[in-house]
Amino acid sequence: MVCSHSHHEQHNSANAGDRQGDMMLCPQCDMLVRLPPLAYGSKAVCPRCHTVLSSRWDEPRKRPIGYAISALFMLVLANIFPFVNMRVAGLGNEIQLTQIPQVMVAEDYASLATLFMVFVQLIPAFCMLSIILLCGKVRMAPGLKKWMARQLFRFKTWCMVEIFLAGVLVSFVKLMAYGDIGIGPSFIPYCLFCLLQVRAFQCVDRRWLWNDIQPAPHVALPMVPGRTGLRQGLRNCACCGAILPAEQQQCPRCHTTGYVRRRHSVQWTMALLITSLMLYIPANLLPIMVTEALGNKMTSTIMAGVVLLWGEGSYPVALVIFIASIMVPSLKMLAIGWLCWDVKNKHKVKADNERMHLIYEVVEFVGRWSMIDVFVIAVLSALVRMGQLMSIYPATGALLFAMVVILTMFAAMTFDPRLTWDRVSETIKKEP
Repeated sequence: MVCSHSHHEQHNSANAGDRQGDMMLCPQCDMLVRLPPLAYGSKAVCPRCHTVLSSRWDEPRKRPIGYAISALFMLVLANIFPFVNMRVAGLGNEIQLTQIPQVMVAEDYASLATLFMVFVQLIPAFCMLSIILLCGKVRMAPGLKKWMARQLFRFKTWCMVEIFLAGVLVSFVKLMAYGDIGIGPSFIPYCLFCLLQVRAFQCVDRRWLWNDIQPAPHVALPMVPGRTGLRQGLRNCACCGAILPAEQQQCPRCHTTGYVRRRHSVQWTMALLITSLMLYIPANLLPIMVTEALGNKMTSTIMAGVVLLWGEGSYPVALVIFIASIMVPSLKMLAIGWLCWDVKNKHKVKADNERMHLIYEVVEFVGRWSMIDVFVIAVLSALVRMGQLMSIYPATGALLFAMVVILTMFAAMTFDPRLTWDRVSETIKKEP
């Protein structure tokens, strides 16, 4: 249902800007929608592809600031105390979060250490700080404020705090067979940090934040809700959501360069997909982890780890690793390839587009969860350091697998979902 506001017609010219302010081009299907007045706690959804366009929160400044400050405080606590500990045959070892990258650097895996630091520590901390500064209206140069807002929504996908936490829990199950596992004083703060940063992101609406920084630019073109921007000579700014004339490449509000459709979207997606497929084969064949117990070295691949866990009776964990590390990357590559083929296919029906859009949304959501196995190896290699008794190290396969996950995430990002809808009839059901 496309909703519209009632306006006083006697002030058409004065109200033109207000009417434009109610309009939004759906970033997923390009439908121009007039947003209804939103009650607190409600959200506006695209009538064609059901993408959430905007949401309205009670206290839109205080809520995200409160969550973000609490999250940063918990992150500081999580980094200054021991995180987890392990005891095997009288020998004990405990680690702090900051020691995980140090161990990987010591083992000549600085690349994995960098991924851990960036995805689990630096990006989440930057995003929380950005939310505090932007929602708190802290006095900054306009250019810096816009840069920070651009990065906040760009980095949101790369915050992998909850995935790391899931990896820690999987590590516990893997290690229970070898010794006693315990949590340190910083484990609970880290769990709270995970919950608080997710909540902080939920309470920040992109449309509201950009309108707060600077009002959307006025467009001197007629706008008809219920029709696509492409057919009206309009385009959506991928960064701030402003509606712009199709030929205008640079957004006057956020200064991001864009086009009516992402340039060479399918070609870029296929190039990244083929590269990730080439890395996926050695990532599964080469060992991802080396376990050294009593002087004997044992290497294990992703599948070998799943088989070992299944054999030990850890069926739920074996299934989690199998789904996240084997099924999800394989199905994701297949789905991305299918999306690219579907866009090139000339014969389309509405039902197909709705199904393909659902596939795209699932691909975008689940792809990053494949990093769970990489984080499991990071925790194991840092925690299990018992000298000759038992030690675990990362291996080449882990880095290759991390690259596969990152490349497939980029492939999903470069794909333009609006291409799926471009040849569909614009007719949508209007409810009274």
